[in-house]
Amino acid sequence: MSRNTVAEQLVRTLISAGVTRIYGVVGDSLNPVVDAVHEIDGIEWIHVRNEETAAFAASAQAQVDGGLAVCAGSCGPGNTHLVQGLYDAQRSGAPVLALASHIPSHQIGTGFFQETHPERLFSDVTEFRELVAHPKQMPRLARIAIQHALGAPGVAVLVLPGDIAGEKAVGPADATPVTAGNAVSQPAEEDVEALARRIESADRISLFCGAGVRDAHSEVMDLAERLKAPVGHTLRGKEWIQYDNPYDVGMIGLLGYGACYDALQGADLTILLGCDFPYDDFLPKKNVVQVDHDPRRLGRRVPLDLGVQGDVGATLRSLQGRIRERTDVRFLDEMLRRHERALTKVVDAYTRNIEHHTPIHPEYVAGILDDVAPDDTVFTVDTGMNNVWAARYLTPNGRRRVIGSFTHGTMANALPHAIGAAYAAPERRIVSMSGDGGLSMLLGELITVVQHRLPITTVVFDNSSLGMVRLEMMVDGMPAFQTDHPPVDYAAIAEAIGMRSIRVERPTDVRAAFEDALFADEPVLVDVVTDPNALSVPSRITAGQVTGFALSAGRTVLQGGVGTMIDMARSNLRNIPRP
Repeated sequence: MSRNTVAEQLVRTLISAGVTRIYGVVGDSLNPVVDAVHEIDGIEWIHVRNEETAAFAASAQAQVDGGLAVCAGSCGPGNTHLVQGLYDAQRSGAPVLALASHIPSHQIGTGFFQETHPERLFSDVTEFRELVAHPKQMPRLARIAIQHALGAPGVAVLVLPGDIAGEKAVGPADATPVTAGNAVSQPAEEDVEALARRIESADRISLFCGAGVRDAHSEVMDLAERLKAPVGHTLRGKEWIQYDNPYDVGMIGLLGYGACYDALQGADLTILLGCDFPYDDFLPKKNVVQVDHDPRRLGRRVPLDLGVQGDVGATLRSLQGRIRERTDVRFLDEMLRRHERALTKVVDAYTRNIEHHTPIHPEYVAGILDDVAPDDTVFTVDTGMNNVWAARYLTPNGRRRVIGSFTHGTMANALPHAIGAAYAAPERRIVSMSGDGGLSMLLGELITVVQHRLPITTVVFDNSSLGMVRLEMMVDGMPAFQTDHPPVDYAAIAEAIGMRSIRVERPTDVRAAFEDALFADEPVLVDVVTDPNALSVPSRITAGQVTGFALSAGRTVLQGGVGTMIDMARSNLRNIPRP
């Protein structure tokens, strides 16, 4: 029965903003909010095992469906657990509102049990964090927090002492329609003219694309065709630009492959489109222009000849009619040839005698997963070597999504992300590409998946090792130390908690296991025992890194392949028109 509390007022305000669920762990100072969710129709509480998972799940939900997602943590430890996932959400640009409950308001500042200072705790995670100190401040502060999260987009934190949440509300909930930050940023006319002049004065041009090209695929392809320019991408940009792209030359960076590095370094003009690639050692340091809707990103990675503030699609449309179409394809064709040769070379590393190799090559597992998964699959990917396999093997098509902690780089994100993705897109197949290191950190969330009957396919790349850490040690010339652990039968663990599981130890069984698991209407865990020595080196390595590998004896380093992308690369060579 309604008691007209501040907590109820908050919950009704959230419902008016389109929120249908809150992820969190119940109890303590959160009880008034939890009770309000229980009493009010139109919203549900998604119980998880750790508030870190609540924040990750909210982040993934927001990234998949584009709306506001909400998580919550109780005072003290509940708040501190939220931090990891909120960092991920903020750096991914996911609109997330975190409800951080607090100790009794009259005890704040006394060193009370579980006292923290949430406004300080979350200062590096969000631009908006405010304490509700009086019932009259609700729902106005809630409305402001919601608008900040949607408008950035990013994380907003509302701090709510438990006693305030339980007091009588003053006035009704806020039903004002919320407004997301969907306005398109138009570039200045003088910047477009300057960009056109730069392009016209260059002979060899390369494009490098990030997640900011999400709604500009056709505009980028039109520009690449007009300029005969190779197109590279970041990991976050892969899903938006690699498909239907006859100019693709892959990625750069630690996960890179193909000819992207050569294309960027060999150009006399590199155009960065909607990307904020942090590994500046891989980027050219001269003859660079950048287009981004956020002016704070312009020039913060490498020196620029020109920075253009504007939406990528709008900016490229503004260029139409201002630049001539090129006929010289020599630079483009050479980069495409290098790209095809690079892919052919590395594919040989995992195709030779694969049917007889045990433990199983993880590259082979990722390639089969990519082949079997439906065209609209949402993949969530653990940090570490799974990032490499996702980058090199998952084939985008404009419908698939790939969610990961690509800018924060935390372990254990894949399964929590999958939980949020499953709620955001219940009609789609959700696949968690989990490393055994990441899965073991938040292993209890398998119980969450079973409890809520989420039809998630959890694929465990089970190599009994922290593969990326091992690789980092080898690059530095160190022997691997404390990176390995005894084998664990994750299939047995999943079965013990009531989840159907499949354990795969032979490569000939991989495809059948995925064909079974990916089309089951229930949670399934596929535990694939993979080779811990199958490590991937970057597409471009320094002499110092080569020396480090040589010093780190006793390890086998295999350069990962790139699955079906080699077919596309070969096709591109055939399809590029000749002058």
